[in-house]
Amino acid sequence: KQWYQRRVAITAGGMLGRKVQAKLAEALSKRSHFSKEDVERLLTMYGALTAGGTRLDRNKFRDVLHNTFDMTDDILMDRVFRAFDKDMDSFLSQEEWVLGLSVFLRGTLEERVAYCFDVYDMNSDGYISREEMFQMLKNSMVKQTTEEDPDEGIKDIVELVLKKMDHDHDNRLSMDDFMKSVKEEDLLLEAFGPCLPDTKYREKFLADLEDGNVDIDISQAKS
Repeated sequence: KQWYQRRVAITAGGMLGRKVQAKLAEALSKRSHFSKEDVERLLTMYGALTAGGTRLDRNKFRDVLHNTFDMTDDILMDRVFRAFDKDMDSFLSQEEWVLGLSVFLRGTLEERVAYCFDVYDMNSDGYISREEMFQMLKNSMVKQTTEEDPDEGIKDIVELVLKKMDHDHDNRLSMDDFMKSVKEEDLLLEAFGPCLPDTKYREKFLADLEDGNVDIDISQAKS
């Protein structure tokens, strides 16, 4: 009898879990660029990443960025995590996972501009400063240069970028500056380093999602 009651309780719990999941998927589909079915599949991926939990940590998320979208830059991957982590608790909830991927994979231009700005605004003060530009550019360019001291060259690039993008001439970029600049020249969207997925990885992920393939590589990314 106890065995039967336990089995009934487990079955009921599973049905309740599925019902809650379906309700969450419905709600998130209305707030994202995904269908209800897509959201359900993303929640299944989330469950695989968290072993059924509700807290996705930075390292697991970094592995997804590396293994699925071929991102390799530690600083940028950390910044992407922080852009997804809206409540800044150092974990991604199911909601943050789905809504973050919505912008990352299917965002409007305005959403992607706001997201990239968030990534580059390292101290979250609402501006991209000279120092932040320098750090982001140095981080992405040092690996590609053979110069012994590339700092001077990077400082020159920062000045050129400011000249082009700083519309209100206050020696820093506001969201308004950034938005205007990207609307004039869309290549400036990722001016300070790649933080959106390459087209081929984005299309593959979305095609797999559409086909119902929810397998995701959760092996640890190499440092």
